[in-house]
Amino acid sequence: MMGGLLFMVDDKMYVAVMKEEIMARINPNIYDESIEKEGCNKMNFTGKPMKGFVFLSEEAVDLDDDLNYWLQLALDFNPLAKASKKIKSSKN
Repeated sequence: MMGGLLFMVDDKMYVAVMKEEIMARINPNIYDESIEKEGCNKMNFTGKPMKGFVFLSEEAVDLDDDLNYWLQLALDFNPLAKASKKIKSSKN
């Protein structure tokens, strides 16, 4: 996970901790309104933001209620999220 700590629920990415930020997978339908909140930023690894994935800075999660809000958004979306394709092992 690119140098971070990844947490999964039902074999799907839930949240990750990367350096000083939290990355959360949220419902793409609330993405635009979410990135307007303080400390919430677009996730941009490749030069193009990935809708539904956000970075949360310290300002976004400085209180327990704030952290719980974002974690709950990610957890609520998890049953709707598509799981990544399984990589087949080369071992026979």
